[in-house]
Amino acid sequence: MDYIALGKSNLLVSRSAFGAQRIGDIDDPEVAHQMIRMAYEDGVNFFDTSTKTPESERRLGEALSEIRENVIVATKSSARNGGELAIDIDVSLRNLGTSYIDLYQLENPEKLPKPGDETQIVEKLLELKSSGIIHHFGVVTDSMDMAERVLYSDVGWETIQFPFNMLCPKNVENLTRRFYEKDIGFIAMQPLCGGVVTNIPLALGYFLPFENVVPLWGARNADELQQILYFTKNPPRLDEQFYAEAEKIRQFFN
Repeated sequence: MDYIALGKSNLLVSRSAFGAQRIGDIDDPEVAHQMIRMAYEDGVNFFDTSTKTPESERRLGEALSEIRENVIVATKSSARNGGELAIDIDVSLRNLGTSYIDLYQLENPEKLPKPGDETQIVEKLLELKSSGIIHHFGVVTDSMDMAERVLYSDVGWETIQFPFNMLCPKNVENLTRRFYEKDIGFIAMQPLCGGVVTNIPLALGYFLPFENVVPLWGARNADELQQILYFTKNPPRLDEQFYAEAEKIRQFFN
């Protein structure tokens, strides 16, 4: 497994990350735990979940309890103000069974918070970071306009989580490079475009030239996770055939 620094946060994360929000929907909690441990034993050290999916947070926390110091845990909040953020962080800490969050993300904000605004979100994030409850903070968004605002904000956002996959337009590829230039970590959500893309080797190989991008794989079952882990360690060859097949899929959906 390869590891990269996640922007200015300097978190050294596995090149493939585990999106844990779906594990709350698995009927058998033990299967969910096994998937998490399978990923960890294969080198994955970066796990992402959300306050919106408390069962996922709980299962992730249980599965990682004995190895908490060896992994990087991210979760997120849709809080609209500092008071709501304080409640959400307490809930996540309880669910995850931990005393700190490595990366805390603001999820789909309507407006990007600024210091001194009425939301007091920036102040709360800085307070939580100063106290060690969170170690780093970032933004999750599917809005290009919001992503642009994060790029030029003076708050010090350390990461962006944004939809990015082989079906995205070229302007999103350019966006990843601009975040690299700003030293802001780029987490690619929906690497399979919400299940539209089923060819995992192609989907995974697409990310190889983007060395600053960390795809966040939300495996639906153990078989899909095994494929992701296998092709992470044994990536496809980026030759003419690969690009021809990738372009064929892009043309079909676009």
